[in-house]
Amino acid sequence: MPELDLEGIGRSMVRLRAEVPDDAFTAGILGSQRIGNGVVINADGLILTIGYLTTEARDVWMTTADGRSLAGHPLAYDQVTGFALVLPLEKAGLEPIPLGSSAPVEAGDDLYVVSAPEFAEPLPVQVIARREFAGYWEYLLDDAIFTAPAHPHWSGAALIDARGSLVGLGSLLVRDAVHGEEINANMFVPIDLLKPILGEMTTKGRTSRQPRPWLGVYAVEMTGNVYVTGVAEGGPAHLADIREGDLISRVADYEIATLPEFYRRLWAMGPAGTGVPLTAIRGGTRLHVNVRSVDRAELLKRPQAN
Repeated sequence: MPELDLEGIGRSMVRLRAEVPDDAFTAGILGSQRIGNGVVINADGLILTIGYLTTEARDVWMTTADGRSLAGHPLAYDQVTGFALVLPLEKAGLEPIPLGSSAPVEAGDDLYVVSAPEFAEPLPVQVIARREFAGYWEYLLDDAIFTAPAHPHWSGAALIDARGSLVGLGSLLVRDAVHGEEINANMFVPIDLLKPILGEMTTKGRTSRQPRPWLGVYAVEMTGNVYVTGVAEGGPAHLADIREGDLISRVADYEIATLPEFYRRLWAMGPAGTGVPLTAIRGGTRLHVNVRSVDRAELLKRPQAN
């Protein structure tokens, strides 16, 4: 891999701290104090980060590599990709990291994961897989990037290619199989997913795509079945009496056996607000429930105007 100015790239990263009201919808799951990374992506100092850090944030603070503290405004969050934007409320004078292309990234490629310098040194990693990723919180990526070894501060970290360009944004710590052995790895959201929506996120705070129907179900896939591991309190599934331990066997007339099938059938039912017929099995009893979906964004606290 060509020599990169990794120290310089690190100066384009910030430590991000978000404070969320205790009564926020996501506070119980994600906490009211959230810490991670942000990436400077344009000459105005716009910060790209991962959405769960800033969802419902009241205050966002960023610390630069030279120790300066900057206030920020949580500008946008896209639930489909997981990307979020933070607008600094004063000029930081930080060089942006250029957006690269995630399309050529493939298994076996050598890359770097770069976080805010106070968290960790840049970490050489290898891409171990490109594949679909389904999260338990009604989230699906068709072609996520997985790397190892795992970075200790992955949230919002930058995945950097040999040209010094940003090709992915850190989202999760996962367990992955390599040569028959399970190891810790990171999942990155491909940067190419940002490019079509960046303009709208910057100017409107969200994309113009129709909001997907959201049920508030936390689910896992095991042995060819989808099981409910929890429901969001006050969410549609909770109100419809979907319970932890239920096996979701059908969405409308479609049998489901995997999380991706569940989500794709759910989202194909129509926009947010659509009634979603579910068949669940609880203790050997088959239940038919119609869950009135919602736009998840309507349940979240909105950023205060600055």
